[in-house]
Amino acid sequence: MKRITTSALALVLSAGTAMAMGHSDCAAGKTLVEDTLTIATGNPAYYPWVMDDNPESGEGFEAAVGYAIAEKMGYGPDMVTWVRTSFDEAIQPGAKNFDFNMQQYSITPEREAMVDFSLPYYTSAMAVLTTSAVIEGGAEPTLESLKGLKWGAVATTTAVPMLNEIIQPDSDPLLYNDNADVNAAIMAGQIDAALYDLPTALYLSAVVVDNGALLGQFPPDQSETPDQFGLLMEEGNPLKECVDAAITELTESGELAAIEVQWLAEATGVPVIQ
Repeated sequence: MKRITTSALALVLSAGTAMAMGHSDCAAGKTLVEDTLTIATGNPAYYPWVMDDNPESGEGFEAAVGYAIAEKMGYGPDMVTWVRTSFDEAIQPGAKNFDFNMQQYSITPEREAMVDFSLPYYTSAMAVLTTSAVIEGGAEPTLESLKGLKWGAVATTTAVPMLNEIIQPDSDPLLYNDNADVNAAIMAGQIDAALYDLPTALYLSAVVVDNGALLGQFPPDQSETPDQFGLLMEEGNPLKECVDAAITELTESGELAAIEVQWLAEATGVPVIQ
């Protein structure tokens, strides 16, 4: 797949400068550094959220979204600075060294008591975790194919009603006490597949499950309680209204969805289940 170089990114984003100026007045005087938008990511930052641990390239879902939000707020690529934080460090109350932080932070009431979140920039899809052997055996990203697989799930999760109501497998899913048991069952060949949110499934397939693979992903609206990721900000940050306006514009224009397709479907090779 062709990647966007830094120079190409600058050309693309500069094309939207006229639109971006609509939010520049909103953000004036509210950023950590004047005329600069400081965005934080992880140390290191991982695929597919940031490619090659290089957010400045604009490659990867969160890197691309960060620059798109910046553009809508009136900040070109040369006005964006990236910094690094640990996940837990950034979520603690108190002063921050960034304007907003992107590290797949799920918006929860407990976290909102310590920090502020933007409107969601990503609603997590549910994905099918399996093994390369199952795919090589003929499994396909279609509901008809999924029905014939042997499924496993943690008994108390929302994966169970999704299995029963949407996939409706030919045999009852095997129920386990925790995710570790489900993953072990996949590796032992006791089950063919399990449902996880896409970020977790990507991690498990790459790091935990031997010969792990993702067969496909469901649209987020087919999950009962999907995780939603928000930009993390210092509590009371006056920049929140500007960030929310930028995310709203990206959502309504379809640009945010296009970035998601590019980096979380095409780049990862995880097709949408038909």
